[in-house]
Amino acid sequence: MELSEEGLELIKTSEGFRSQVYQDVVGIPTIGYGHRVLPGESFPNGVDEAQATAILTNDVQGAEQAVTRLVTVALTQGQFDALVDFCFNLGEERLAESTLLKDLNAGQYDAAAQQLLLWDHAGGVVVAGLKARRQAEFQLWTQGEAAGQTAS
Repeated sequence: MELSEEGLELIKTSEGFRSQVYQDVVGIPTIGYGHRVLPGESFPNGVDEAQATAILTNDVQGAEQAVTRLVTVALTQGQFDALVDFCFNLGEERLAESTLLKDLNAGQYDAAAQQLLLWDHAGGVVVAGLKARRQAEFQLWTQGEAAGQTAS
């Protein structure tokens, strides 16, 4: 399964576009749509939106692979997209260790969807941007087919 256009748009909207390198909330150099600048990478002239989208598409592959590897039950496209966004935002480790994943792999789709909404804090306080992102993931998760059902 691959991230849909709708899932990609969620990441782009949630991350926002920045043409020049900036420090993210934890001080990591970042550019484009949330791309963490890797050792040896340099963007002296910044990036345009097309370049940022290409970088994002490449970065998303790691999140797609993590979701595919960690989830042992069937997913709808919306559920997959929501998990890829979650994983892209918070990292594979957080997904791997989460109650969300435990509930999901136990077939408790509704409980897993509710778990998404709990990941809206940073530094012990609710962050509006994270709250909006988790709500958007929840909407992707619950749209279309019933939770636990996959399209044929």
